[in-house]
Amino acid sequence: MFVANTLTGSKSEQYSQLLSQAQGLMHGEKNLIANAANLSALLFNALPDLNWAGFYLFDGTELVVGPFQGLPACIRIPLGKGVCGTAALSRETQVVYDVHEFPGHIACDAASQSEIVIPLISSAGELIGVLDIDSPVVGRFDDEDRAGLEAIAAAFVAAVS
Repeated sequence: MFVANTLTGSKSEQYSQLLSQAQGLMHGEKNLIANAANLSALLFNALPDLNWAGFYLFDGTELVVGPFQGLPACIRIPLGKGVCGTAALSRETQVVYDVHEFPGHIACDAASQSEIVIPLISSAGELIGVLDIDSPVVGRFDDEDRAGLEAIAAAFVAAVS
């Protein structure tokens, strides 16, 4: 069971704990929406300094907002546009230190200052969507966040595949 603010130790240890919690939440559940809803709530409540955590799901043409925590968001994002569209098109995690310096950044929430977006790719190589996390703090995300969130995203993909 998840209880807010229960992560301890170094950042990498906290991500290990968070991964275990995520796997527990998703254990035996294949439904993409259910897992995305629980995972976005888990991340939003467990990680400090976030103002948005959620999913954009690929509909075959563009990204469409899925389950999330935070203020209302942009509904549709074309591939290649903004941080989410760039991550989806490139299939590479985007770690943005300062969103105001990212060409073509889409400002869904004016409070967002930094962002990390992890593409969700099935084992068959198909784009499922992206995991998008925003912070009101410039420079909030680093390589440890990338590694930890990529592992959690991989657990999500494995659960829904």
